[in-house]
Amino acid sequence: MSVPALKYKRVLLKLSGEALMGRGDYGIDPDVLTWLAKEVIDAQKAGAQIGLVIGGGNIFRGAGLQSKGMDRVTGDHMGMLATVINALAMQDALERLGAYARTMSALKINEVAEDYIRRRAIRHLEKGRIVILAAGIGNPFFTTDSAAALRAIEIGADLLLKATKVDGIYEADPKKVPEARRFDSLSYDEVLTRNLQVMDTTAFALCRDQNLPIRIYGMMQQGALMRILRGEPLGTLVHAA
Repeated sequence: MSVPALKYKRVLLKLSGEALMGRGDYGIDPDVLTWLAKEVIDAQKAGAQIGLVIGGGNIFRGAGLQSKGMDRVTGDHMGMLATVINALAMQDALERLGAYARTMSALKINEVAEDYIRRRAIRHLEKGRIVILAAGIGNPFFTTDSAAALRAIEIGADLLLKATKVDGIYEADPKKVPEARRFDSLSYDEVLTRNLQVMDTTAFALCRDQNLPIRIYGMMQQGALMRILRGEPLGTLVHAA
């Protein structure tokens, strides 16, 4: 029985920091981290080139402190450092399972991560390394969703993936509205017009302008990443009209 060819050769996968918490209230669940690493490695072994962007919300969220008087720029820089912590944890999990991984940071932190250089990131991918892109874009006021969209465009990804706790984009929060309808596909403009906040508007607008498709899917489905790379329509696809 032949193995289906990959529809997408190079992808960027965005994980929220909260994804690493598992059932905890903060921090990193080692079992969840290992499970996610195995999913990524299986896809990489099948021939995919994979970049990762991981948020930092499991460690630090600046919004609460900002509302109590913390400077927004300071809070955002602290959040960027939290993403570096998560990136190093993921790099360790990948390497313990035998994969080759590199963490590249938009902030200079040379003792623990390489500087992000676009051509070097692409070269790592071409050599079969999983590249973890940390510290957002290195500037405040931009979310890791926006960083994921920008980096996906820069490295020439075929698809931007966002793994979430729900299995796609719904017309309303399915936890609050059980009868909410899930969309199989949407155009970029439909997402923006409906104000469906599964990613921030900057990220959607960047992908729309560069015609980069986005697929939102449930991260805890066994083998979901591999199935998407082979062309299965899991979750919700956001694309040009």
